[in-house]
Amino acid sequence: MAEVKTIGILTSGGDAPGMNAAIRAVVRTAIAAGLKVKGIRRGYAGLLNNEIIDMDTKSVSEIMRRGGTILFTARCKEFMSKEGQEKGAKILKDNGIEGLIVIGGDGSFMGAQKLAGLGINTIGIPGTIDLDIACTDYTIGFDTAVNTAVSAIDKIKDTSMSHERCSIIEVMGRNAGYIALWCEIANGADGILIPEKEEFDEQELIDRILSNRQKGKTHHVVINAEGIGRSNRLAKRIETATGIETRATILGHIQRGGTPTAKDRVYASTMGAYAVDLLKRGGTNRVIAHRNGNFVDFDIDEALAMKKGIDEYQFMISRLMVMY
Repeated sequence: MAEVKTIGILTSGGDAPGMNAAIRAVVRTAIAAGLKVKGIRRGYAGLLNNEIIDMDTKSVSEIMRRGGTILFTARCKEFMSKEGQEKGAKILKDNGIEGLIVIGGDGSFMGAQKLAGLGINTIGIPGTIDLDIACTDYTIGFDTAVNTAVSAIDKIKDTSMSHERCSIIEVMGRNAGYIALWCEIANGADGILIPEKEEFDEQELIDRILSNRQKGKTHHVVINAEGIGRSNRLAKRIETATGIETRATILGHIQRGGTPTAKDRVYASTMGAYAVDLLKRGGTNRVIAHRNGNFVDFDIDEALAMKKGIDEYQFMISRLMVMY
């Protein structure tokens, strides 16, 4: 691998609050070390279109408090092909970029993995609100997203309580149920539906709602993960079965935006600086992670091979919390 003198950085896949903090840390850490930094706009799609800009310390001034990503992001089918990957590697080399930092999820890391095989030093930083990257206990954006969802659910519960109704609240997470699980523990709910526990018993949920109503509970909340979906249909079935007015609310992309929490700013900044340090030491094909309270790194091949399940102890806690 070539010695790294110029670093490229891109954000790929879904945006996540805290990405800007990571970008800022990469740029300022690299410049402090005497390296040049080039930003690549619109992820791998922008790379293939040669949307590459020079970045300096001023480029990242006052961006930490902003959600989203100043480099923009996009998905790119062309980059999934061998021809697209070879084209991307050539564009990086033509621009003098020896090292590339990719902020995104598993799909983004697969792209970084291919570029590493084509002679580009690559480092991945986990950026996704879904918390679904197996090698790490933390991903950029999750803390902000779950706090946004918790706040929204508190507000919906006020209305649900006032109208003595049942609310089905659908949170994001793609095929993972971590946001839903955290929200159920943090907000309290009559039930939770997550992809990791597909053996969901609808009748058991209906019976619990009726039992809680008989015990004096005047409103009900069910947290539904995006990977399960069909919240409006579930609301109709519950209303028909219980006679309790039931409404569905899909929180949607509000969870992906907004001012990042302190945790997302600090952890993202640490990961950004760590990525630059890895490149300076000749690291490549690595993913930054936070495990057991420490910032560490894994080989991308190893990281992508890992599997992640739901925390069974937290799930058990969530089951205990539904009792009224």
